[in-house]
Amino acid sequence: MIEAFAHRLPLNQIRDGERVEISADEAERGRIAERLDLRSLDRLEAHASLERKGEIVRARGRIKASLCQSCVVTGEPVDTHADEPFDIYFLPEPTAGSSDEEVELVGSDCDVVFHDGSAIDLGSAIADTLALGLDPYPRSAGAQAALKEVGVLSEEEAGPIAALAKLKLSEP
Repeated sequence: MIEAFAHRLPLNQIRDGERVEISADEAERGRIAERLDLRSLDRLEAHASLERKGEIVRARGRIKASLCQSCVVTGEPVDTHADEPFDIYFLPEPTAGSSDEEVELVGSDCDVVFHDGSAIDLGSAIADTLALGLDPYPRSAGAQAALKEVGVLSEEEAGPIAALAKLKLSEP
């Protein structure tokens, strides 16, 4: 969990239907950018609607960010924006069970964050959501030319259709 953007909301103060808006200040954005290996994070904002049923809190909303990553090929800056919905469940930390116990996950389990029973950390969950939405291999406009220059084939040139085309062309 990314602690650089901690916004803890006490469970006893969360009301069903409450709307929350959070925005990272310059220092928080700097820590998140460093943690995510970004060149910069110029904007990180989120709004969420909270639903609470006992100790379970559901946060649904949208994250918006402006950031700059480094191209994996050239190292050049790649500016990008994030504008994505999120749906996160905050559940109480599970009690210690048997280590031999099998756990089966379903799709809805993937956006679950555990809390300590006193508060949820919406900010850290938002930062984690941003991290998961980043392009793991950002490429600048000049990346393809740089790859071609050093002899790296594109997917079209190296794929099975290209291999079959070469075989057909080499037949007498």
